[in-house]
Amino acid sequence: MMSELNVKSLGKVGVLFGGRSAEREISIMSGTGVLQALLSKGVDAHPFDTAERNIAELAAEKFDRVFIALHGRYGEDGSLQGVLEQLNIPYTGSGVMASAIAMDKIFTKRIWQTHGLPTPAYAVLTAETELRRVPDELGLPLIIKPPHEGSTIGITKVKGYSDMQEAYALAAQFDEVVLAEEFVEGRELTVAILGKGRQAYALPITEIVAPEGNYDYQNKYFTDNTKYLCPAPLDQTLTDEIRKMAVDAYLSLDCEGWARVDVLLRKSDNKPFLLEINTSPGMTGHSLVPMAAKAVGMSYEDLCVEILRTASLKIRSEVKK
Repeated sequence: MMSELNVKSLGKVGVLFGGRSAEREISIMSGTGVLQALLSKGVDAHPFDTAERNIAELAAEKFDRVFIALHGRYGEDGSLQGVLEQLNIPYTGSGVMASAIAMDKIFTKRIWQTHGLPTPAYAVLTAETELRRVPDELGLPLIIKPPHEGSTIGITKVKGYSDMQEAYALAAQFDEVVLAEEFVEGRELTVAILGKGRQAYALPITEIVAPEGNYDYQNKYFTDNTKYLCPAPLDQTLTDEIRKMAVDAYLSLDCEGWARVDVLLRKSDNKPFLLEINTSPGMTGHSLVPMAAKAVGMSYEDLCVEILRTASLKIRSEVKK
């Protein structure tokens, strides 16, 4: 645990939240929680809503470092990370490239495949795609989602051929290119990762047991009907396999700082599949990273300080002559 002196050495801290993405509401909840946690630990923390204030104001604040509590576009996708690199402000989480790739579920899956990491089969859909052929390739049911959104926004479980057009139209409201994915029936797991490189490690696995298996936006953030089991009731061999796979998935994208990897455990044979990775996960009262940290005795407040401590610039500056 950091001493008061160390906390003060973090300097003036900006908590970036809100933003313009479809996940603004959740980001405000996350940012508010992080801000209060940092203040409670004696950190000189200040709120900064990136939708209401501009880059010039961000530069004028002269923050010594920032905690990114933004979710989705313009905050989790590399664009803000690039701005912070230009402004020379150390920030939490992954760098420009890792953030951009992790935000795109299609490119993430391509990289995982090149690393031999298991992920559900998929197809990329555009306005020219003959949608009725997709179930023949991936089977039914299948999942259709926008590849750049989170928090289950724009996602549909397609049960029949006749549902394809409506599901595609919904996802296409958020992205020009749409992801169709094989449906893996089984248990929903998530693994929080902290650290960088060889020091990266997985926190205990959390299992999500949603009402009727429907872990939607409402059940994710606003109801108490979803059950969370942490550590997940898995045997040690499978636990070790999934945690290692999650860390490998994280490192394959060059992620650092912290992230959350979502995994499906197939019911038929207990085989795990990587679903997606979040490089700026939720920090609300229902969020999963704080839950995993609590399982190893780390409080929400200490977790926020630990993540903030790892804030850095990722692009190496030129050596001064």
